[in-house]
Amino acid sequence: MAESVELPSRLAILPFRNKVLLPGAIIRIRCTSPSSVKLVEQELWQREEKGLIGVLPVRDGEMTSVAHVLSPGAASDSGEQSSKIPLGTSDSHKQDAKNQQELIHWHTRGVAARALHLSRGVEKPSGRVTYIVVLEGLCRFSVQDLSARGTYYIARISRLDMTKAEMELAEQDPDLISLSRQFKATAMELISVLEQKQKTIGRTKVLLETVPVHRLADIFVASFEISFEEQLSMLDSVDLKVRLSKATELVDRHLQSIRVAEKITQKVEGQLSKSQKEFLLRQQMRAIKEELGDNDDDEDDIVALERKMQGAGMPPNVWKHAQRELRRLRKMQPQQPGYSSSRVYLELLADLPWQKASEEHELDLKAAKERLDSDHYGLVKVKQRIIEYLAVRKLKPEAKGPILCFVGPPGVGKTSLASSIAAALDRKFLRISLGGVKDEADIRGHRRTYIGSMPGRLIDGLKRVAVNNPVMLLDEIDKTGSDIRGDPASALLEVLDPEQNKTFNDHYLNVPFDLSKVIFITTANRIQPIPPPLLDRMEVIELPGYTPEEKLRIAMKHLIPRVLDQHGLTSDFLEIPEAMVKLVIQRYTREAGVRNLERNIAALARAAAVKVAEQECAVPLSKDMHPMAESLVDTRLADGAEVEMEVITMGVDRHDISNAFKSTSTMVVDEAMLEKVLGPPRFDDRETAERVASPGISVGLVWTSLGGEVQFVEAMAMGGKGDLHLTGQLGDVIKESAQIALTWVRAKASDLKLSAAGEINLLEGRDIHIHFPAGAVPKDGPSAGVTLVTSLVSLFSQRKVRADTAMTGEITLRGLVLPVGGVKDKILAAHRYGIKRVILPERNLKDLVEVPSAVLASMEVLLVKRMEDVLEQAFEGGFLGRLKSRL
Repeated sequence: MAESVELPSRLAILPFRNKVLLPGAIIRIRCTSPSSVKLVEQELWQREEKGLIGVLPVRDGEMTSVAHVLSPGAASDSGEQSSKIPLGTSDSHKQDAKNQQELIHWHTRGVAARALHLSRGVEKPSGRVTYIVVLEGLCRFSVQDLSARGTYYIARISRLDMTKAEMELAEQDPDLISLSRQFKATAMELISVLEQKQKTIGRTKVLLETVPVHRLADIFVASFEISFEEQLSMLDSVDLKVRLSKATELVDRHLQSIRVAEKITQKVEGQLSKSQKEFLLRQQMRAIKEELGDNDDDEDDIVALERKMQGAGMPPNVWKHAQRELRRLRKMQPQQPGYSSSRVYLELLADLPWQKASEEHELDLKAAKERLDSDHYGLVKVKQRIIEYLAVRKLKPEAKGPILCFVGPPGVGKTSLASSIAAALDRKFLRISLGGVKDEADIRGHRRTYIGSMPGRLIDGLKRVAVNNPVMLLDEIDKTGSDIRGDPASALLEVLDPEQNKTFNDHYLNVPFDLSKVIFITTANRIQPIPPPLLDRMEVIELPGYTPEEKLRIAMKHLIPRVLDQHGLTSDFLEIPEAMVKLVIQRYTREAGVRNLERNIAALARAAAVKVAEQECAVPLSKDMHPMAESLVDTRLADGAEVEMEVITMGVDRHDISNAFKSTSTMVVDEAMLEKVLGPPRFDDRETAERVASPGISVGLVWTSLGGEVQFVEAMAMGGKGDLHLTGQLGDVIKESAQIALTWVRAKASDLKLSAAGEINLLEGRDIHIHFPAGAVPKDGPSAGVTLVTSLVSLFSQRKVRADTAMTGEITLRGLVLPVGGVKDKILAAHRYGIKRVILPERNLKDLVEVPSAVLASMEVLLVKRMEDVLEQAFEGGFLGRLKSRL
């Protein structure tokens, strides 16, 4: 028992700041200051179990280093000062040279304590020694005086608690017995409340039955969170009756605070369960309505959604997933955050065409061909390939045909061809534009974990058309990009692979969807930007530009009727002769397609619409009708009589009136109207002749994403150091072609009679500047090699190149002319410019099969094998310095 411990007359003192150690309480502290470490080492560590110390409370702010009471896991202490201090007073005292003066307010009563556990440690890297001490309070004492021993304090004390004999005598007091019973009853009530929350409260019951009541008072109070003043009051309560009274009051107060907290918790939990109560009431209300039969007009949304899902025809694995999601939705309240997203997801599953398809009709190839011919003029090979595609599908509807990719300049009818295929198959048509798409989620969708997630464009499009076998056009597939959000072109690999798209997995759906019944068609302006793995999944069908004759037929058959209809006109109001359409094609448009042609025709239609809207047509009188000198209405009104109606016979029939109206309102387009509406001609057939009127200029043919184009090359010599200057926003390949061309010309200068006899360096004392006009347009590629050589030879020989000749071809250092691509588009471009002769590499002979026969008939195609052959054909009368072909 603690009462049997004999206290010495003097104890080493450990100050506690804002904390009181009561008898029977156990506390853990960490000693780090030099003074407290010295005290623990001398008074506890060296004496082992026999060591005792005194703990005195100290008020906060009255000393800088005191013992810090920690939670059961850690504690810290402080150092003490060495001086002799009168009890109950505050005084200043001298410190060591390193310390400052401080005021220390000591409490006059404390508690003797013994160490239950000691552990020693060393901090790194400072090497400072620390102690972890577990102290148990034994009994109260009062301080008689306080003195310093080295770095800590020693106090002369006197014991305050009763001895064992005095305690036995005091326990016979009736008042003390009554207070003890009251304290135990209150403590037992507190234990009963805490027993519902804490499983370890059983040990406290054992203490209540075995430990004396006056010790229990200190133990209970030490476990409460009370103020420092209340702790001091409990420490100063030496009298047992006073101590029990205060302890009972503190225990009761703690009990009441627990009950108030429980009441608040129950109230909060009641509010949280309100939503659950509403859910149960709604379920009961639904059951009551079903019994009464009142729910026919107000059908439950969830039931309607479930019925819709049952009719969607989902595969078994998808239906199982949808049922699980529907059960989750039933358990949620509409106010919950995930309710809306789950419902939208289930509605998407119900709306998707899992089994719904367009009705398959027997394909009529003759009708399909007539439809293609009526919608598109020309494009014979393209139409033939489409008919072959449709024939295979007629023989085997479930066949996995190729993915068609229409490649060609803008305005040649790629999108309308796909629409015609859908009409021929009698299927719904869905167009998805991929131009500028950089996010993979546009194809695969977003995952549902993200806010604002949605399915990809393919799944969303199928939801809109409501069939699983439409003709789906992926437009501008060459204009997709890639960034940190993914690569859409890579996502399309699964979509356009017939072996994989039957289990296409959209991130939002998170279940497989069959895309194998969809007919995919893609369009592009260029093949180069399409990744090779994606290009490998498609069959490329090239659509070249139209010839002027084809444009004329398209304009007369398709464009003019459509434009007139769009502007509310008919042929009775506006007439555009074929001759005028030819002038528009020749002078105002030079393109592979027909979009600019349609815009110019629309401009003419707008001008006619203005005149028709403003026109006030007057029907001419026939010879049998005479104008009235005075208005009949004015006469009757002047006489004040009533107005009467009279029928006046006219000697002209209704047919004559119609003809008269037509003759006065029909507007026929002529050259004057063309210049007034469209402005001066933008192009002229004499442009090529005017631009090659001086030596050093040649005409080349190039290919762009908009089709073939004519490219002029200009060369000029000037004084300098033999440098070559290139301008016109050129790429690396075309710059290398210019270097090769100059090298070949310099090597052949003497053979071509370009340098005087004995002259070695052709560039001595002069620089060469080569320019490609239209400097804002990037240019690259090897096909300008022969054009560059011709331009340089023309410059050095001071002979002009033929104005009616254009050329294309790559050259080598030995003078060979290599084949190039885009031959068909280049020849069509030369035809649009009015060029009559085209020089091509001999190995491009096979490409002439694709050129329309009408174009070839109006042009002379010259095939060459070496650069000397090019020079022979490029100059009027041949080139005098031509050599025999040799390597």
